[in-house]
Amino acid sequence: MRTLKAITVIMAVLIIVGTVTLAVLIAKRLAGPPAASGEAIAVRLDEPPASEIVAIASEGPGQLALLLHGGGPDRVVVVDLASGGVRARIGLSR
Repeated sequence: MRTLKAITVIMAVLIIVGTVTLAVLIAKRLAGPPAASGEAIAVRLDEPPASEIVAIASEGPGQLALLLHGGGPDRVVVVDLASGGVRARIGLSR
């Protein structure tokens, strides 16, 4: 009988902890994304001098895709904001 009581108490505690954890996670997700830190990030693209950024698109959290033209064929450069480095270069042809 003691074993049954102990199992019941342990299961009740696990249910309460799980419910509280679920409620906290839901509240955090409904609050929205964390605020941006506002820090400036320097990224060296190593592109030819006549290159211009034509468009910028978000590629998920912490990544940007830059469309460049001038100084050569049009290209897309994917930048990782966490490291400040270039993750990929994709050349575009017509």
